[in-house]
Amino acid sequence: MKPSHVLVGFDGSPLAERALKHAVDVYSCRVTVLNVVLPVDASMSESGVIDEEERRVRDARERVESVVGGAVPAEEEDVEIEVAVEHGDPAGAILGYLEEHDVDHVVMGGHGGERGQLTKRLLGATSMVVVGEAPVSVTVVR
Repeated sequence: MKPSHVLVGFDGSPLAERALKHAVDVYSCRVTVLNVVLPVDASMSESGVIDEEERRVRDARERVESVVGGAVPAEEEDVEIEVAVEHGDPAGAILGYLEEHDVDHVVMGGHGGERGQLTKRLLGATSMVVVGEAPVSVTVVR
């Protein structure tokens, strides 16, 4: 069955860009590109080491939108892409997004883990959690 709404987990890595390209090339449907902004320790914020939260979210959205703009060829008129930015643990944010939105497929890049942990090396920690817990099909792009 062809999906009607695909979620792409996006962290800015080359594999995430590959996952986005895969989603656009393969699925002619609505695509949401989800970037997760990691929470920051409050003490770091108070010391001025990081920007305020709103700026971090805005910057994340702008980065993703610039990549998305270059990922959709002009001939792909039937692909509707939107950008979402969430806070928290990446796997938890992706799974939470699936609970709250009508998504029927996930595409994400895989990342290597520590040596000796074969599953993590093949999939990556976030991908491994999403594959194991998502209520929809997940494609991991390498």
